[in-house]
Formats: sequence, C-alpha cells, structure tokens
Amino acid sequence: MKRRYVGAIDQGTTSTRFFIYDHDCNVVAQAQREHKQYFPQPGWVEHDAAEILHNAYEVTQRALTKAGLTSGDLAAIGVTNQRETIVAWDGQTAAPLGRAIVWQDARTAEICRALEKKHGPELFWRVCGLPVSTYFSAAKIKWLLENSPAVARTARDGRLMLGTMDAWLIWRLTGGRHGGVHATDATNASRTLLMDIQNVAWDEEMLGVFGVERQWLPEIRPSCGVYGHTDPNGPLEAAVPIAGNLGDQQAALFGQCCFDAGQAKNTYGTGCFLLLNTGSRLARSQGGLLSTVAFQEADGAVSYALEGSVAVAGSLVQWLRDNLGLIRSAHEIEPLARTVADNGGLYLVPAFSGLFAPHWDAKARGLMIGLTHYINKGHIARAALEAVAMQTWEVVRAMTDDAGAALSQMRVDGGMVENELLMQFQSDILDLPVIKPQNTETTVLGAAFAAGLAVGYWSDKQSLRAKAAVEKTWRPTMGQAQRQRRVAAWLRAVERAKGWLVEED
Repeated sequence: MKRRYVGAIDQGTTSTRFFIYDHDCNVVAQAQREHKQYFPQPGWVEHDAAEILHNAYEVTQRALTKAGLTSGDLAAIGVTNQRETIVAWDGQTAAPLGRAIVWQDARTAEICRALEKKHGPELFWRVCGLPVSTYFSAAKIKWLLENSPAVARTARDGRLMLGTMDAWLIWRLTGGRHGGVHATDATNASRTLLMDIQNVAWDEEMLGVFGVERQWLPEIRPSCGVYGHTDPNGPLEAAVPIAGNLGDQQAALFGQCCFDAGQAKNTYGTGCFLLLNTGSRLARSQGGLLSTVAFQEADGAVSYALEGSVAVAGSLVQWLRDNLGLIRSAHEIEPLARTVADNGGLYLVPAFSGLFAPHWDAKARGLMIGLTHYINKGHIARAALEAVAMQTWEVVRAMTDDAGAALSQMRVDGGMVENELLMQFQSDILDLPVIKPQNTETTVLGAAFAAGLAVGYWSDKQSLRAKAAVEKTWRPTMGQAQRQRRVAAWLRAVERAKGWLVEED
C-alpha cells in the first residue's frame, strides 16, 4: 500500500501533539494531550518523561483513529520538541532517572555563576555561540551528576543515557533497549552548551567543563534524514521511518519556508521569538543575540541563524486587561486602539523585568511617556501594540547589523498575528512585507516538512514553498520621514527607561 501521509510529533512545554498531513500540506487529523507540570521548589520546573512518552503514543493513535488510518499509512514521522529540557535514563531498564529538568528551570544559577567566573564568558560564546545560562542543558546535566544519586550511580555503572526530549522519544520509538537509536539533531545539540557550533560536533573542552562523558550523549545527526524506524512490535505496530527532527523554534522557521539567508520569522506569543536565517555563514552577535543552527540537511550542509527574543508581547495585553482593567478580553485591544488615529505622542516601554537584547539593562523599568490631557484609553492601547512592533524592530536591527545583510521579508505566526493593526504597523516600522501563512501551526509543520523531504514524500524545498499558502501579506504604507520620527521617539523613550533601579530600591 502506498503511504499517503506524513505525521509529526510536537512535544511542547505544556502538551504533546500529533498532526497528520497529506501531500498538499493539509491537516488530516490532530490530537493533543497536556502533561503535568512539577514545581518541587521555587525556580524548579520538571516534567515526567515517561508520562510524555505515553502521551506521544496516545496522541499518535488518537489522530490516526480520527483519520481512519493506521501507522502503516504514514510515509514518515517527524519530531519537534521543547528545547534544552534534559532527560536522564538507564540504558538497561529504559526507565527515566527522575524527572526531566525543563528549560525554564533556574536551579543551576550558582553552577552557571561559578563556571562563568572560572572560565570567563568568552569561551562559551566562542565555542557554542551561547552565554552561560540556566536556560541551556549542560548545567542541568552537571546538577544531576552532582545531586542525583541515581544518575551518578548509573553513570559509574556505564548505563547512563542523556538527551533532550527529542533524543528520549526517538530512542524509545525506535526500540529503546532493544536496538533503539540514541540520536539528536544539530538544532537541539546547538542548545546544550556542549556542541562546537562551527564543527557541529560535541566539543571535548565543553564536555570537560561540565563533567560530561561523550558516551552518555546522543549522536548528532542532520535535521532531515532517517534516524530509524518505529518498532513494529511496539505500540504503533508498524515500521515507520523517524525521519526529521528539529527544536521547536527552528522547526517554526523551517515550517515558514525560511530556507534561505535573509529570511526571518517572528512568533508572537507571551513574548516574541525571532530567528533570522544567515545561511552557511555563522554570524557572531555584537548585540547579545544567540548564534544557533537553523537546520542541517541530509548531506550535512548547515544553515545557521541568529535568535533574539522580546520578553513582553502578548503579556503586555494581559497586563492592560488584568492589572489596569483597560479591556475585558485580549480581543478588545484592537478595536480600542482603532478609536484613535495614532498614538497621540504616547510611548509605552514594557521593561517590566528590565530590557533584553540589544540593551541588556536589568535595572530598566517600564514607563509611559508623552502623557498629556489629550491622551485617552485608545492611545494607551495603541501605544501598547506599537511597543510590541518597536521591540521587534530593535531585535531585527541588531540581527541585520550582525548578519551584515538586510531582511527580504518577515514571516509571522502566533496568537497576535490575528491583530491587523499590529501587523500593519509592524510592516510599516520594519519597512518590509509581513507575511502570515494560511497554516499558522508552523512548528509541527516544520517537523513534517523535514520528515517528508528525508523520505522523498516531497521532492525538494521549492515544492514546499509552492504548497505553503499565504493567507495575508501586509506591505509598508508609512513614509520614510514618519518612520524615522517614530523610531527616534521610541529610542528616546527607551533611554529614559534605562537604569531606573538604584541600589537603595
């Protein structure tokens, strides 16, 4: 029987999903299951890797049942996952050695401070393209080795296996202790603080810094390529190729068809995640952006990316709703902002916890400036939406300065892309087309793309571009002089927000 569909597992921070796509990239069926969040101590966040594995099997079966299919109808399965979260397990028993430490977990703060003091920050930026941070996997592994008797004992006995969530799922899906494939991809490995980003290989110096043995880690493989096959004697009851694997933000970039240098995507959620494809060139940031792998093709060719984030985006709308009572629901923000013609000279800098890239000022705090008797609720709503776009502009400017090349367009996804006013203003301020795809579930679509390409289900990336329908394109309408005035005013407002906190505060 011809295998007519491609599936993809999206293992996220709060849930696990499975999507089935046909050859035209239509969603045939999907299923989702949330998993429990564990907060055993302040600043600690954990997940149960066994629960997540169970959920992955469950949502796969539910989606197949909804579609009236079996796993034998799938040409391939792709995987995308929450990045940096680390799982330790026993290679003999296949059991997790305690709960997974999630990317948000901050228990390794002291480890990170000590390592940065001992080695200096430059080493980590040079080798990995990353700062020493609780965010990344390596410090979490070091903590487990030093604080989990089960992990330390299993390491001594030569049975320890480590990996990000993709590696755990792929190992179990392909047979586990009965010949399972212990592998990750270059995008996930680039988020561990253990990979030489230039050579796309585990770095001996980094392994030594964190006390990690090479044999505990998965093999680094391309993002597009067959990793192995699901166990025909396992829950899926068929040998389906596991053929694509990317971390979630890189998968979204791939799902947005940002295959070439100069193409970028912005995901508008609670905050914003921006990735700019820099092609085969590894761009080193002068503005505190992260250098990362965008994807690695089956032939080993690597595309790099710069990554930056905006801390406050959708959460600013929530703040206007919950703290100020300006609106009753998030959907009211756009109609309220449309009651006025412009921001009335009001600028809102949402530095609630300081300013991130490119300013990196922990002592900055939020402000509204330009208040007059003329200002009303509509101006505040508009200033809030414009603040999201202005922060995005600042990250994009830092990205293009670092990359040495201008963007050609901005692809967008996430909840806030439904806001027409925001998207038009984003296009105006960036002076770029802003493109919203018809299928906004770009993360899981990216994993499906990678898997389908690897097995020849889709012929090449160009054919995917032809299938990736665009729902809407916003084009700039603002004049250059007005754009320059607005940007200059925003930057003045940001300068006034900086350094607000003093020691006695």
